[in-house]
Amino acid sequence: MLDRPLPMNFPTQQWVCLTCGYNMIGEMPDVCPFCGARHDKFKTWDETEQAYTVTPKPVTDRVTQLMSEPRLGIEHAAYRIEGNGGAVWIDCPSAFNRSLQPVDHIFFTHKDFLGASNQYRALWDCKVHLHEADAANPLVAAFPIDDTFASDFTHSDLEAFHIGGHSPGWTLYILDDVLFACDYAFPPGDRMRLNPHGPKDATRERASRIVEIIDSRELKTVCGYNYVVDFADWRNDFDGALKRAA
Repeated sequence: MLDRPLPMNFPTQQWVCLTCGYNMIGEMPDVCPFCGARHDKFKTWDETEQAYTVTPKPVTDRVTQLMSEPRLGIEHAAYRIEGNGGAVWIDCPSAFNRSLQPVDHIFFTHKDFLGASNQYRALWDCKVHLHEADAANPLVAAFPIDDTFASDFTHSDLEAFHIGGHSPGWTLYILDDVLFACDYAFPPGDRMRLNPHGPKDATRERASRIVEIIDSRELKTVCGYNYVVDFADWRNDFDGALKRAA
């Protein structure tokens, strides 16, 4: 509901790029620092809240995909998890919607998908977690991070595995039989390739750790940066992407 009151410390000087969904905190820049779009492609956060509805779509009985309707540019998905230790998000929606149900923690795959995490943090007093290698990136400086981790960890029944590659802190998550693969490789299908943005050699080399992890699990579903697919299909596509990158 748009009339839900906001806390006194809520950050209101914020802009959203309609091309990529990146949130810019503070004074409006001339161009988006993430995709380079000009400022005539920006909306204020409250204009964005009214224009875009972050819509939950069930994936499993404990996982829900969150994406905006209508689509907010090349927006990434976030995922809500009903964990044994409470509700958490993996990554964060680009649009702020105060009508969403709160979570206790927001865990990030990497620095690119911070979304409106600073505003949800202020609204719910939740904790934000990002690998320390990505937290050092200048684009992260304006976003409050409560916990920087340096290695693999488990939060309740959510497992996190530091991979690196696409970004220094890129992190893979697994809950039950669901793999959260974000944008390490895309799109799904026989055109899948490893993410070309970032160090290509490191992305290819660190993909071997992803293979090692998923080979030891019985997985059924993959949640990607804007898609959900069966694991068996994704694994076949991923193997193809690795061969093309060799």
